[in-house]
Amino acid sequence: MPHPHDTSGEACTPGRRCLPLKPLLHSRDGAAAIEFALLAIPYFLIVFAIIETFIAFTGEQLIGNAVDTMSRKLRTGQITAENTDEAAFRTQFCDEIAILIQCSGAKDNKLILDVRSFSTFADIPKTIPRKGNERFGDLAAVDVYEPGGAASINMLRAYYRWEIITDLVRPYISTIRPSDGSRGDFLIVATAAFKNENYAK
Repeated sequence: MPHPHDTSGEACTPGRRCLPLKPLLHSRDGAAAIEFALLAIPYFLIVFAIIETFIAFTGEQLIGNAVDTMSRKLRTGQITAENTDEAAFRTQFCDEIAILIQCSGAKDNKLILDVRSFSTFADIPKTIPRKGNERFGDLAAVDVYEPGGAASINMLRAYYRWEIITDLVRPYISTIRPSDGSRGDFLIVATAAFKNENYAK
């Protein structure tokens, strides 16, 4: 005959305390917390990946807009080699992207600005200079500030190394992958090719 305190339906031997197993087996207390703990890590990784991808592509759009704005100033003669030096030009460019990206007039390895004049549009380089000419090699570009004068053909190209924080998205959006295995970056590139107005008249 089952023990009066036994709710499992099984007989208990003398001197043996029986535990109510069925209520324990059917209890759902804390199940939601355990399930959330198991799913929290992958869930938040995905959320962070979505947010970082969104911010990275927003930064790309911001760089593109800054290139358009600064190239317009070069084209119309608001900015020339005579009235604006390299540090001042860089500072103005940084002001255009200050809402999301922090930089200054001092050169660094994150933001590289290439401003040059060419004889023809065909002479403007169409590829991204990379070390070793590798597809995902490190950037080999350097800062150049040599804008042409009135009616000259010019190019403004901006490179920015966007640091990727979330490991989950790094293999998919990184476009700089060093051969030494160090962390890769998302390379933002924006270019404007234009002919200056004949503002010298």
